[in-house]
Amino acid sequence: MAEKGGTLSLTETVRERLNCAGCGIALQFDRPDAPGYVPEAARDREPVICQRCFRIKNYNDASSVAIDQDDFLRFLGGIAATSSLVVHIVDLFDFEGSVISGLQRFVGNNPVLLVVNKIDLLPRVTNLNRLRNWVQKQASANGLKVADVVLCSARRNTGFDRVVDRIAELRGDRDVYVVGATNVGKSTLINRLISDYSDLKREVTVSRYPGTTLDAIRIPLDDGKSIIDTPGIVYRSRLSELVPRETLPAVMPDKPLKPLTYQLNSRQTIFFGGLARFDFVEGERQSFTLYVSSALPVHRTKMEKADELYEVHRGDMLSPPSREQLDSLPAWTRHSLRIPKNASLDIFVSGLGWIQANGKSGAQVDIYAPKGVKVLLRDSML
Repeated sequence: MAEKGGTLSLTETVRERLNCAGCGIALQFDRPDAPGYVPEAARDREPVICQRCFRIKNYNDASSVAIDQDDFLRFLGGIAATSSLVVHIVDLFDFEGSVISGLQRFVGNNPVLLVVNKIDLLPRVTNLNRLRNWVQKQASANGLKVADVVLCSARRNTGFDRVVDRIAELRGDRDVYVVGATNVGKSTLINRLISDYSDLKREVTVSRYPGTTLDAIRIPLDDGKSIIDTPGIVYRSRLSELVPRETLPAVMPDKPLKPLTYQLNSRQTIFFGGLARFDFVEGERQSFTLYVSSALPVHRTKMEKADELYEVHRGDMLSPPSREQLDSLPAWTRHSLRIPKNASLDIFVSGLGWIQANGKSGAQVDIYAPKGVKVLLRDSML
């Protein structure tokens, strides 16, 4: 490392350290509005973290940074050529929205451990054995072959001993790649793994905001192998990726879900703030149970009044988000779904939650959500 006047150059000190200790991005100090920027006052800190990670850690404020997904997919494709254990973390609240499509072809013959995070969000009466069977079935339906499924809550430390045990049993003397979509709790889980497997005295950056890990972080283990924390994949089919940052606390629950059951006649509508709309178009009177964040206001009305109500009250009574923020979101797309008789199904809206259809007589329903958001019918989770 070069010296100037007998002292180390701040510029060269940062360059030698190369990567942010929080998110893994390459450090730089010339462009404050670009990823990896380190202000002059922070260049002698140990460890060195970028300005964005500093703001996340100290102010819970993450700036939006665009990541080249093609580069990430090329990186992910390299896993097949390694001998590794792949730990795929998914968000139970947004299962179909957080499963990595086509993961199997990226990882080759390497075993996959499916870690299902955020089980603390489900009602406490949930049958975990039934839930595990449901996860295995859904994983298979998404083309994913898994060595095992572990249910956990990184936030509550529930089931985490089992995650650590299964990683130890399955990895042998191999590296461990941790993969997942943004905001599934991946970095929180990584920090727990560090405390069990490594004497590394640092933590990767953790935030409620998407896109926290900006580059692969290689975390050395005591046996000479590594945990490789990869950037989260951004899926624009998740409502949580589209809404303004201020709206995230309303759609992303941080407390156990409190099911809301509505007895509906046909031709009734439910609004989820100003973000989505559910129409019970046709069918006998029946109940529908909503599994959404308790911070998201829900409003019921008649279908014949729904259009006018939305036009007049979107952004105020029907909020979040604000009217101006709604105008920046993609226009709604209608999804018409037929629920067969005697079927036990959920109407799933990625990033928002799901509606459990409880009737036995069948129903015709419409879901309106921003264009591109994943909406589908699935077997009932609960």
